[in-house]
Amino acid sequence: MGYDGKVHRMRHRHINPDVSRRLARIEGHVRSVQKMVEEGRDCPEVLIQIAAVRSALDQVGRIILEDHVEGCITEAVQDGRGDEAVRQLKDALKQFI
Repeated sequence: MGYDGKVHRMRHRHINPDVSRRLARIEGHVRSVQKMVEEGRDCPEVLIQIAAVRSALDQVGRIILEDHVEGCITEAVQDGRGDEAVRQLKDALKQFI
């Protein structure tokens, strides 16, 4: 089973400003990597920056995943929707990992 197409909105707004800032920073970092490639910078330099972008994206994913577990999954279990929540979490983890 994969993504079922249902829209799940992030209800835990306290993480959104932090996630938005991080994503904006990542966007700028990607643009600088693009510029490095266009300028013909050394491959090792570019690869180091690509690794940094990946790491930053992984961190954003971990923040969102942690919030999902602490908020949405916990809420679903408390509401008696634990089986569905666990299935959705497994699907999300398959995509993330």
